[in-house]
Amino acid sequence: MKFDLKKNKVNSLSFSFILLASLLILVASFFLAVVFGAAEISAAQVWQALTASGTGDDILIIQEIRLPRAVAAVVVGAALAVAGAIMQGMTRNPLADPGLFGLTAGANAALALAIALFPALNYFGNILASFIGAAVGAGLVFGISSLNKKGFSPFRIVLAGSAVSTFLYALAKGISLYFQISKNVSMWTAGGLVGISWTQLKLIIPFVLVGLAATFFLSRQLTILSLKEEIAVGLGQNIFRIKVFLFIIIIVLTGASVALVGNIVFLGLMIPHIVRAAVGRDYRFVLPLSALSGSAFMLLADLLARTINAPYETPVVAVVAMLGLPFFLIIVNKRRRDFA
Repeated sequence: MKFDLKKNKVNSLSFSFILLASLLILVASFFLAVVFGAAEISAAQVWQALTASGTGDDILIIQEIRLPRAVAAVVVGAALAVAGAIMQGMTRNPLADPGLFGLTAGANAALALAIALFPALNYFGNILASFIGAAVGAGLVFGISSLNKKGFSPFRIVLAGSAVSTFLYALAKGISLYFQISKNVSMWTAGGLVGISWTQLKLIIPFVLVGLAATFFLSRQLTILSLKEEIAVGLGQNIFRIKVFLFIIIIVLTGASVALVGNIVFLGLMIPHIVRAAVGRDYRFVLPLSALSGSAFMLLADLLARTINAPYETPVVAVVAMLGLPFFLIIVNKRRRDFA
């Protein structure tokens, strides 16, 4: 049986142009993020830093502060945007987002517990703790939502996510106060790109790349699953196995992001909606475009956070939330009939 997504808005040729435009925007955003900041640096110095043909404090700022920070923004933006797209397609819930469904809160609580109980734990151990916490957070949300006899609904899942996230954030705060590690926990959970190092990126990037590659491999199955489970079953798909794989990918992408930058909410909600408005519901198009768009968005948000009140820095999570909360309310208003 052949599957054809008739409602898709673009063909392969027009998608190539959209993808190329998105790639150019990403490159431009990366360049702006490296050039502009509290310290004045010229484009020529950026080129010298990239080619290792220059020396001096400005070159060191680029190589050891701005470049790893920009790369982290690319990685996190792509990971959270793709994780949000997967969640929205898999659950057919327009409000799905790693931050709203308890994944980031669970990862934060697990990090706080790991720092408290195992203070000598290395960075790789913290990453594993984030993965476990993200899985527990998501499990609690879906478990509570499934207790209702009417089954899942977008609104009930969001309410469960809010309740579980509040509890897990409170748990993380309680652990940090009891063990007197508030400063250490805050460094992980504040939601920012300050202090990112190449050592951290070398550990995080492989997880994100593997997660993204696996997602693109399952993009066709996700497209069918996003329509209706009966269609997927009729096409011979193993629904349970596909959902397990996708759930693991979400955990890896979200856990890696939290381990690197902490709480970033709403990014995974906004980007997939914007992308689907441009290319339709075929996840073979949605996922790669979400990755590029999420990276560019994160770069620009971090640039705004660094320059809006320079030399002081505004938390990037606040910038993302200022854009994401109105977007969330708009979606709720448009889809309010579905949230009964």
